[in-house]
Amino acid sequence: MLSFSGYLRKDGKAGIRNHVAILPSVACANGVAAAIARAVPEAVPIFHGHGCARAVELGLHIRTLSNLGRHPNCAAVLVVGLGCEPIKADILYDAIAATGKEVQKLVIQDEGGSRKTTAKGIEIVKRMVAGAAKIKREELPIDKIIMGLECGGSDAFSGITANPATGLATDWLVDKGGTVILTEDTEMIGTSHILARRACCPEVAEKIVRMVDEAEKLTHDLLGPLAPYVIAPGNMDGGMSSIREKSLGCIIKAGSHPITQVVEYGEVPSQKGVTLMDAPGYDAESMAGVAAGGAQLMVFTTGRGNPLGFPIVPVIKVASTSRLYEKMGDDMDINAGRILEGASLTEVGDELISLIRKVLDGDLTKAEINRQDGIVCLYTMTPSF
Repeated sequence: MLSFSGYLRKDGKAGIRNHVAILPSVACANGVAAAIARAVPEAVPIFHGHGCARAVELGLHIRTLSNLGRHPNCAAVLVVGLGCEPIKADILYDAIAATGKEVQKLVIQDEGGSRKTTAKGIEIVKRMVAGAAKIKREELPIDKIIMGLECGGSDAFSGITANPATGLATDWLVDKGGTVILTEDTEMIGTSHILARRACCPEVAEKIVRMVDEAEKLTHDLLGPLAPYVIAPGNMDGGMSSIREKSLGCIIKAGSHPITQVVEYGEVPSQKGVTLMDAPGYDAESMAGVAAGGAQLMVFTTGRGNPLGFPIVPVIKVASTSRLYEKMGDDMDINAGRILEGASLTEVGDELISLIRKVLDGDLTKAEINRQDGIVCLYTMTPSF
């Protein structure tokens, strides 16, 4: 079986990075997490804007934050809470501890305030970083890999260059026993019949149709006659005319194999193969859901040049045109625009597969090099497109 060089965790999962993460249980603890991270730059803070109030989203956010802490790319986690928030540090601590990885927690109101908590957190994280450095890579089977699929700032060429090239990489990974997650349900509108035909069974087909129909109904409820055009100004500037055109390009990223499962936002797939995740079309929110779903890496196609990365997950950027690749060379990893200039789809697909294998073994993506890993946006039930 094909292998890669990764980190085997105590729960049997495989990491391709070995991060020490600082996870606030609530936005109010972001400042302390940031102060600890400034003192220990080897650590990765997972900033977010939630954790309090919004009772309707409490369960969803607990699952998402817990799964980010449980992520196989994290060797150890420090949870930082305030003390009066609904998502208590204890909740996240217990969920992460169940994986067997090192985890500790600090509560600002119990430690005597921000400065004392920061000082204590710095010492904890320094010890965690030293411990993580002792963990060595080992050869692991590639069927342990979950790859997330994302597109942002699409243009009229995305559906004929970057997205189908990604689809070839998807088929390659599934052929090797791996798993992929396709999300952004608003960018599947108009294609439910195509996706349902790929379902592994009638039950999955029914879930696909229901998920896409609900996304379409929501857009009609909010936008009325403008619903068919629910695309960003940048998409239109890039030559797109409707959401269906965008959707037809979007779903090609998922290759050609059967769809084995539909999961909720931030849920880890239990089946191998192609999974659809019920998550919004807003890139930052959908990326957080995919990461919480356990994806160790993401492939992100773009026609307009979205440079967004993610704190604990390497993100490969695939440009749809050579013009974009040359214009934003600091941010783009693959130039799929070569397909428009005579390169075959297979050539570019193979180039992407080669880069994926290098990233699995530790090579950094442009988004990692640039630290394009700002605040994590959790799904808020407020419609985002």
